[in-house]
Amino acid sequence: MQPSSKETLSRAQLGALTLGAIGIVYGDIGTSPLYAFKEAFTHGHLPVTAENIFGILSLMFWTLTIIVSLKYVTLILRADNNGEGGLIAMLALASTAVKDKPALRRLLLAVGIFGTAIFFGDGVITPAVSVLSAVEGVKVAAPGLERFVVPITLVVLTILFMVQKHGTGGIGKFFGPIMVMWFLVLAVLGFIHVSRNPAVLAAMSPHYALSFIVNHPQLAFVALSAIILCATGVEALYADMGHFGKKPIRVAWFALAMPALVLNYFGQGAMLLQHPENINNPFFEMAPHWALYPLVVMATFAAVIASQALISAAFSVTKQIIQLGYLPRLRILHTSVNETGQIYIPFVNWTLYACIVLAVVFFGSASKLAAAYGITVTIDMLITTVMTFFVIRYAWKLSLALCLFATGFFFVIDVLFFSANVVKVIDGGWFPLLIGAVMFTLMMTWKEGRALLSERLRTDSIELEPFLDAVFSSPPTRVPGTAVFLIADAGTTPNALLHNLKHNKVLHEQNMFVTVRSHEVPWIGFEKRVELKSLGKDCWQVMLHFGFKNEPDVPEALKLLKQRGVKLDDMETSYFLSRDIVIPTIGSGMAPWREKLFASMHRNASGVADFLSLPANRVIEMGSKVEI
Repeated sequence: MQPSSKETLSRAQLGALTLGAIGIVYGDIGTSPLYAFKEAFTHGHLPVTAENIFGILSLMFWTLTIIVSLKYVTLILRADNNGEGGLIAMLALASTAVKDKPALRRLLLAVGIFGTAIFFGDGVITPAVSVLSAVEGVKVAAPGLERFVVPITLVVLTILFMVQKHGTGGIGKFFGPIMVMWFLVLAVLGFIHVSRNPAVLAAMSPHYALSFIVNHPQLAFVALSAIILCATGVEALYADMGHFGKKPIRVAWFALAMPALVLNYFGQGAMLLQHPENINNPFFEMAPHWALYPLVVMATFAAVIASQALISAAFSVTKQIIQLGYLPRLRILHTSVNETGQIYIPFVNWTLYACIVLAVVFFGSASKLAAAYGITVTIDMLITTVMTFFVIRYAWKLSLALCLFATGFFFVIDVLFFSANVVKVIDGGWFPLLIGAVMFTLMMTWKEGRALLSERLRTDSIELEPFLDAVFSSPPTRVPGTAVFLIADAGTTPNALLHNLKHNKVLHEQNMFVTVRSHEVPWIGFEKRVELKSLGKDCWQVMLHFGFKNEPDVPEALKLLKQRGVKLDDMETSYFLSRDIVIPTIGSGMAPWREKLFASMHRNASGVADFLSLPANRVIEMGSKVEI
């Protein structure tokens, strides 16, 4: 179910979307109580004293309030791109807002793409730490089973990634109810211990957070790198806005997610005030012994749902990046006949799986993985804040003072959290950063390589209209049917046409020279999909426009030409493609190793026919070599 543009929802629609938001949007942040509070003490070797417990609880409460409630739920959700959210949507908004400032636009694009690349590092750590933290609960129930934690985690993750090709439509409807149960369990466990020691609620006062920072500045700084773990998954609030809408996400947060999280954290604190020895795993220590095994099972389900949401997001983000031109085409399979957003990308799926298995085996415990966590989260938070400034300043035209105040406050907080997490780079933060750096290199190499390839093709190209005039001065044999030539640069003669005339010495009755353009907006409607220019002699130049969330379907788009008086018979239409083979050369352009990387990426890219939904039995490819 999609929210309406104005979000005029009935009570039933609001309830259904809110339930869905609880299951998808809050899966990641909903599993943070498994490890966040514990890591605040163990990572910084913080003594478990009443003063420190109150200080950490206060910092966590105000982190949830400021970062999640104020920054994301209140401010960031307002910055929608035609109803869509996420870093790519924010990047498109910001870059469009400063399009009259080319240097600034290029910088923002680079920063935004880096943030998107870092997301893939987060995509590796989140499933690993969530599932591992859940399975580690067996150590509390039966310490002798500790050696089975990693194998069980790997089995759960393997099953999760194996079922991806079947889609989540069948099981996705259970995500909401399961996560509602999970949040209720969080709230009940926390309430039981808070009711035994209600004095712990005093930690809601910012006084305790400020006192902790003033009295123990170094310890507080180190603790911040673990405290941010209570807000992991906040980007999902914004990224999933297009699926659920602002109101359901806000209702789900304030009505259930935030109260349950706060109760659970304060419950862990209340328990540690009486039993500080339980710091090794305070979440599972809150439960009575008889409930431990069911709690481990439920925690594992919650962790799997959190992981599933992130895996699905990785598929969606990858597809959007491909359409923006920062990654080569990959094989994309649709797992639902009704929902175009439900996709499966085999290469992304198994690459993520390999990296996650490596992380679980290499780090071996949730605590060590948590040390690697946080750095990617804080980088994306910082980038989102910067992008928000340019959106509200240049797109919304708000005053400079208001923009600086609105984003400056969050910027300072983001910088503090980021600075605290920088010290974790040596302890494991290098792992997601390495993944992000590799992705950023691939993305920028592909973008620059495509620009070099287009420039070279443009240099060697022949203008289309003069070429057609020359062809029709002594016309070849015209054969029945329509030829659709896909060409990257409108107005140039496609190599496929040259080869067809040279080898077959014929020209079709109708000829269309089609250029596909992807834009930095999520959706482009059918009314703006097609531009048509007549070239005479039953030849047309066609421009097709798609947003980065549209499904590129050339045959479907060409059917719109019927309204313009151009008729196509599907069975008599052939699609001609030029398959360029890239040859790296020494000279200007990219470094030799990057040119070789680009050539390899170009060679292994999925076929353009699949990407543009062309009928396989009516596609003719003609290749040529291009030096860059």
